[in-house]
Amino acid sequence: MATAFTFPGQGSQSVGMGKDLAEAFPEARAVFDEVDEALGEKLSAVIFDGPEETLTLTANAQPALMAVSMALIRVLEARGLKIEQAASYVAGHSLGEYSALCAAGMFSIADTARLLRIRGNAMQAAVPAGEGAMAAIIGLEHEDVEAACAEGAAHGAVQIANDNGGGQLVISGLKPAVEAAAVAATAKGAKRALMLPVSAPFHSSLMQPAADAMREALAGVDKKAPVVPVIANVRAAPVSDPEDIAALLVEQVTGQVRWRETVAWFAANGVTTLAEIGAGKVLTGLARRIDRSVTGLNVSGAADIDPFLAAIADQNA
Repeated sequence: MATAFTFPGQGSQSVGMGKDLAEAFPEARAVFDEVDEALGEKLSAVIFDGPEETLTLTANAQPALMAVSMALIRVLEARGLKIEQAASYVAGHSLGEYSALCAAGMFSIADTARLLRIRGNAMQAAVPAGEGAMAAIIGLEHEDVEAACAEGAAHGAVQIANDNGGGQLVISGLKPAVEAAAVAATAKGAKRALMLPVSAPFHSSLMQPAADAMREALAGVDKKAPVVPVIANVRAAPVSDPEDIAALLVEQVTGQVRWRETVAWFAANGVTTLAEIGAGKVLTGLARRIDRSVTGLNVSGAADIDPFLAAIADQNA
C-alpha cells in the first residue's frame, strides 16, 4: 500500500493558480515570495493575475508550476505531513522532476526556481523560432511511432519526446522531419497526428545547447540526497544519489520522458496511490489511462488540503 507523489509539467499552468493558497496560508505566500526574490522579479503577480501569454512563456511557466507545487507541499507539511512517511517515491513530468526533487529536499526552493529559469531560457534559445516542432500522435504503439520517426528522419532530426501512456506519444525535432513523421504515423494507423502549438522542440537532440547549460548550472548548485528516491524521467527507475540524479536531469533535456513506463513501474512495485501535487489533474488522468489498478489523488488548491490529508492518512493507516 505504497504512495508516490507526482508533480505536473508544462501545460498544466493557468492564470490564478495558487492564488487561493497564498491568500489562505502564510506558508504558501512565503513560497511565492521566495521564488520572487530568487528570480529578482514578481513572478507571483504573473501567476496570480496574468497575462496568460506571459505566464505561458517557458521561462515563466516552469518556475511558476514549481512554485505552486511547493506552496502545496509547505502547507501540507505545516499540517503534519512528512514526505518520507507519506510517500515511498517522488516523480515529476519533465520540469515536474525538479519540483519532485525540491519537495524531497534535494534542492532549495530558491535554487530550484533559478535552475528552472535557466532551463526555460536555454530551451527557448536552443533552436531559432519556427525551425522546430512537436506533434502528438494518438492511438499508435510506441514501436510504430519509432518507425514513423525513422521515416521522418530523412528530413532531419525527429524522435519521441514523451510517452504519456494511453496511446498518446509526442514527437519532437526539426519541423519538416516532424511533419513527415506525423504523415507516416497516420499512414501506420494513428487516430490523430496533431501539430502542437509549442515554442521549441523540447526533449529532442536539438536541445543539446540547453543540456549543456543545465550541466553547468547543476554543477554549481547545492545538492542533498532526496529523502525518498525519485523515479527519473529518462530511466523510469528509482535513483537516490544526487550526482546521478543531476546527470539524468541533464540527459532529460534531450531525452524521452518515459511517463507510461514510470506509472507501470509504480504499479509493478507496490505503489497503489499516485498523489499529484500541483496545478491541474493531467497526471491523474494519465495514470488512469495507463493502469487502473493505481488510485489517483490530487491536490491543487486550498479546498483540496483537508480532503487530501485525510485520504493520505487513510492510505497509510
